Formats: sequence, C-alpha cells, structure tokens
Amino acid sequence: MAGEIPDLHAQARTGTGKGAARQARRDGLVPGIVFGGDADPLPINLNFNALLKSLKAGRFKSTLFNLKVEGHDDVRVICRDVQRDVVKDLPTHVDFMRLRRTSKVNLFIHVEFEGHDKCPGLRKGGVLTVVRPEVELVVTAGDIPEQIVADISGMNIGDTLTISQLTLPAGSKPTIDRDFVIANLSAPSGLRSSGADEEDDAEGEEEAAAEE
Repeated sequence: MAGEIPDLHAQARTGTGKGAARQARRDGLVPGIVFGGDADPLPINLNFNALLKSLKAGRFKSTLFNLKVEGHDDVRVICRDVQRDVVKDLPTHVDFMRLRRTSKVNLFIHVEFEGHDKCPGLRKGGVLTVVRPEVELVVTAGDIPEQIVADISGMNIGDTLTISQLTLPAGSKPTIDRDFVIANLSAPSGLRSSGADEEDDAEGEEEAAAEE
C-alpha cells in the first residue's frame, strides 16, 4: 500500500432489518455495518458498482480504508466479512470494523527498490527480478508505513534479497515466519545461454577424453 489510505464513501442507513436491506439492494446499494471501537454500531449503505470494483481489484479484506459517512467523523476501518449471493456471487452485505490507533492489522505494504545506479550486478548487465512488489505485514493502525525501502546497491549477479535483509518499520513484522525472497539478480539471458553452452562443450570434451 503506497501513498494515502483510500477513501470509502457510504451513506448512513436509517432503516434496519431485512426490509430495509432489500430496499437498499433495489436502489443499487449494498447494506453494511460498522462496529467496534468506542462507538455504537453504524448501519451503512455502499454504492454497489463502487464496491464491486473494489472487490475485483483484490485484497479488499487486507486494505485499510478511510470511511467517510456524511454527518459522522471519518474513521479507519477494515473489512471483516463480505456476504455474497449464493447463486450470483455478488455482494449482499459487508461488515467493517473500526480500528483504534493501537489496533494491529495485516496489510500489504509496497516495496520501493533503491540503489539501481550503484548496483554492480545491474552495471554488469544483470536483471533484477522482483518476486514480491508488496509484503504483507502486521502493523499498528496508527503508524502504517507508506512503503518499505529495499536497497539493492550492494547486489551482484547471483545475489538474492530476502525479507530479513530489509529494515522494517518499528512495531511491524511479516505475516510469514520464514525468510522469504523479495528479489533476485540474475545474469542476462544471453550470458546464461552462453554459459550453458560452454558447460555442454566442456562435458563433451571430458566424455571424449574418457573414451580415448
């Protein structure tokens, strides 16, 4: 997640119960509820098309939103459940949870790669392959980083950059326990093919010498 926290616009829902929910759906809206924190639950309606677009973009349940409801203060929320129609698989109800500044939440954080101009591997024609452009971290809601910086200025051809080599924001940690790969720097394809051909030639010469 790079940049600002995305806004999520909703309307306060005056009616409750199945009748109000059905009416909301007929009006092109999706009913929802906002709970948690120190405030009472707030029934809301969301625009169906806007919600569907956000759902199709992916990672809806691991994205922190700034919920904007007219007549209410903005609040940071995260989706806890999306109920769907069993036949059409379209959203019929959404649950959001308010987050305190001290709340812990899992979010995907953007990885920014720096040091390209000083990287010896790139200067030799190497190719940087980014395995994870984003990393899922457990972070504090009141101190969410815009990005993680990955310095590749010391990488050479054949080197691998893992999560343990990055400096993570204070109070955050990866959701995966193992030391997973963020990026690797490999030789250009032409050089790799040439190296493979040389190995094949060397093996052929060794076999010929053995036969003699």
